[in-house]
Amino acid sequence: MVKKAVCLLADGFEDVEAITPVDYLRRAGAEVTTVSISNNLTVTSRWGGIKLIADNTLAEFMLRGYSEYGAVIVPGGMPGAVNLASSREASALLCKMAADGKLICAICASPVMVLSPLGLLAGKKFTCYPGMEEKAPEGLWQDDRVVVDGNIITSRAAGTAGEFAIAIINELFNEEAGKKISGSVLLK
Repeated sequence: MVKKAVCLLADGFEDVEAITPVDYLRRAGAEVTTVSISNNLTVTSRWGGIKLIADNTLAEFMLRGYSEYGAVIVPGGMPGAVNLASSREASALLCKMAADGKLICAICASPVMVLSPLGLLAGKKFTCYPGMEEKAPEGLWQDDRVVVDGNIITSRAAGTAGEFAIAIINELFNEEAGKKISGSVLLK
């Protein structure tokens, strides 16, 4: 059975934090669907102004159903994280997937800006972009590059995107799959 993940994209997303998990998961054999939270398939990144064409809009994705998806990836970046947090549809998807025990994977600002307001960090160990942890007092902040607590995977920033992606692979597949991808891309 093919493992599936969805990556939520909003204008202002952090380039590396979105592309790295999508790339590594696809290398591991996962089917990854990129989804624009707006009605436009074209999403613009924060730093490079890179125009990425998503596979689906969130509205289309929700209509097709997502029960077979095992993970949702929430990149950071500003204003990408703010834009994701303001999407009622993205919030509903995250809450439903969390309730179903699916992997909720957020990096950089998104653990605090997107997951925390939804109550998804309550009592959970997490990490985020340095200094933002104070905005999520209900969570149990850890000074680690990647933190896995149950179905919540969080990471710090663009510089940890490779480790973040491997952590997702470890949970979605297994550690052997994570080691294989880590070795093939020469990740330390």
